[in-house]
Amino acid sequence: MDFKGKTLNKDIPIPLYYQLKEILLETITQSEAGSPFPTELELCKQFDISRPTVRQAINELVIEGYLRRIKGKGTFISESKIKHDFLIALKSFTQEMREKGFTPETKVLEFKLDKADMKISDALNIPVGSDVVRLKRLRSTNGKPIVLVVTYLSHERVPDLLSKDMTNESLYETIERDYGYTIDRATRTLEARTAEEQEAKLLGIAKRDPIQFIETIAYLADGTPIEYSLAEYRGDMSTFSYELKKQSPA
Repeated sequence: MDFKGKTLNKDIPIPLYYQLKEILLETITQSEAGSPFPTELELCKQFDISRPTVRQAINELVIEGYLRRIKGKGTFISESKIKHDFLIALKSFTQEMREKGFTPETKVLEFKLDKADMKISDALNIPVGSDVVRLKRLRSTNGKPIVLVVTYLSHERVPDLLSKDMTNESLYETIERDYGYTIDRATRTLEARTAEEQEAKLLGIAKRDPIQFIETIAYLADGTPIEYSLAEYRGDMSTFSYELKKQSPA
């Protein structure tokens, strides 16, 4: 990796780690995804700075998803991120990926009847212990896993959903086409987390790598909650956009 001509200025008030981070980020954007990244020691020698300074710059780039650490192998440049806009537009994963020119793929890990616990009961507005359909899927784009999602639906509202093909069909399209429902709106809550061992293995990342956790409750036009889902997105491949409009003073 070429840092020729890149130097740090120790005479200005900008922290050295931040200067280094900006240099590294510029180099990352010009490099091929999956390429090995220099070690902390190599960067220390290259820029004549301390290891804690280098580590701070690299840690921030890992947290922001530009770099990936793989235990026993080293640090690598992450894949380009997919910019998701479904926090401001109600659409399925399948629809969004197709609109962006990607090929969505689904692996169904679980598809069965379950019982509603207190949280599922509150989300779907059904009694505790009610039958629910539990659908766990690993969603990928162009062959790379990007999100692990567990979805719950009231079995009473979608009585024969278990007979449907959730590998090749969109859940939202199936609900609207086969049950005559109209999905009208949804609430989505985004939270930054780190991956647990099982989720990390499925997503192809390391344990404690950053993920974006999104909780969704989708509603029909009459206000009935139809879907409750918990999704874990790879932090190194996903970014989310919001559009905000200034409100006039009351």
